[in-house]
Amino acid sequence: MKDIEELNQAFYNAIEAGDLDRMSEIWIEDVPGRPALCVHPGWPMLSGRSEVLRSWALIMANTTYIQFVLTDVQTTVLGDVAVVTCAENILTAADSDEPGFAAGRVVASSTYVRTSGGWRLWLYHGSPVLQSDDEDEEEDQEQ
Repeated sequence: MKDIEELNQAFYNAIEAGDLDRMSEIWIEDVPGRPALCVHPGWPMLSGRSEVLRSWALIMANTTYIQFVLTDVQTTVLGDVAVVTCAENILTAADSDEPGFAAGRVVASSTYVRTSGGWRLWLYHGSPVLQSDDEDEEEDQEQ
C-alpha cells in the first residue's frame, strides 16, 4: 500500500513541478478495452493516454503556480487494482493581473492498476467542492 501512496504523491508532485515526463511515467498505456481515463473538475471525460497527457500538458503550461495539500487520504488495494481517494486543497496563483493566490477544494479518486511495469494510474476523477454561503460567512468572521 505504501508504494501506491508514494506513486499517488508523485502524481501531485509532477503537477506542481510541471513535469510532463514524470506524469507520462505514471499514466498507464492504453490496451484494448482499457484506455487511460481522466475527468478534470468541470471537464468532460477524456479517454485515451494521448488525450489525457495532452490535457495535463495544457494545464501545466498554463499554471504559473499550484500547490496541493492532500487530506482525508484513503487507500484500498484489491488484488491488482488500487483506489486512492482524497481531498485536494489547492492553492494557485490568481487568474488576474493582481498578485495573489486563489484557493479551491476538489475531491478526487485515482484508480491504479498493477502492470508488468509496476503500478500505473488508469483513472483520475476530480470533482470540485462548492463552498456554501455559510462557509463564506464563517471565513469572513474568522478574519
